[in-house]
Amino acid sequence: MPGIGTFEITYEDPHSKARLGRLWTAHGPVDTPVFMPVGTQATVKSMAPWELEAEDCQILLGNTYHLNVRPGMDVIEHFGGLHRFQDWKSAILTDSGGYQVFSLTKLRQMTSEGVWFQSHVDGTRMFMGPKESMGIQRILGSDIAMVFDECPPCPCTPEYACQAVERTLSWAAVCAEQPRAQGQLVFGIVQGGVYPQLRERCAKELLALGAFDGYAIGGVSVGEPEELIMPGVHMTVDILPRERPRYLMGVGQWWQMSESVAAGVDMFDCVMPTRLARHGTVFTRNGKYSVRAAGNRLDERPLEEGCSCMACRRFSRGYIRHLLNVSEILGVRLTALHNMHAYFDFISRMRASIREDRFGEFRAETARVYGPAPAE
Repeated sequence: MPGIGTFEITYEDPHSKARLGRLWTAHGPVDTPVFMPVGTQATVKSMAPWELEAEDCQILLGNTYHLNVRPGMDVIEHFGGLHRFQDWKSAILTDSGGYQVFSLTKLRQMTSEGVWFQSHVDGTRMFMGPKESMGIQRILGSDIAMVFDECPPCPCTPEYACQAVERTLSWAAVCAEQPRAQGQLVFGIVQGGVYPQLRERCAKELLALGAFDGYAIGGVSVGEPEELIMPGVHMTVDILPRERPRYLMGVGQWWQMSESVAAGVDMFDCVMPTRLARHGTVFTRNGKYSVRAAGNRLDERPLEEGCSCMACRRFSRGYIRHLLNVSEILGVRLTALHNMHAYFDFISRMRASIREDRFGEFRAETARVYGPAPAE
């Protein structure tokens, strides 16, 4: 069996930069392209671990900031790490907490060592920097830890983006020196906003550190216009090494994932399947729709005809609409169950299309069904 941290490229599409791969972690292999459900607070909202296991989920995402605030590292240490705490047998990637520090808190003070800020829960004054972030992730025992970075908002000035890159690089160097949990991999994060020269500089200087097991593309889904997301991906991915996994953070629309895989991206995470499920929106192979719509009141069909998820095998749209409209928890459970199944089905079909040299067709169909609306 290959060693922990090995990334095998098992097949490459002859017509694009799409590839199939396998990343070996301390808790088993992760086949790519991969979608990672977001389990911010040690759970994927409204889903049980065994339901994710049934979908052959190989890796989840957890969050350093939120888990440090609640339940706290004393609790995680008591239970022997995040895997045991949430009873998850496969791999876990933990975000560094940097995005939350900058997005959830209005009162913060930057220093060269990190950031002073107020907890979003009770206003407690807290500090987090690269040493603290890596120390928390070491206690969590995640398979992949992310470096502490600054994710600049969009829009921001070139000067601000440049400062964020400076801090990101400085903190990445500190993260690279910190002790890790046994078998823990560490990924660097490329920032730079919408400025190609800054992204290129950030990527090249991260590579020069020679310390990271993979690289993430950060700051491309933080409020910028739709037309700037994919250029941000392309301007970054071409600089990153072929032999390491590439992770596009926070992007989960199907057409964006398909286009990013065509550019050479391997890993994705997004809250979209469970967040939209809570509002009654479900994903299907033919597009997404709201099951709350009045037209579904007497609809006896499942959420998606031909779908094999438990929600579709047992219940009608009319029943699930009723549950959602009377705020019954089962309604959200069922829409989340279906959406997560739909996401894993999408990834499975995408992998198969790469393996069978049909990715171009798959990509075109995904763009047709889920792509952005044409400009008026």
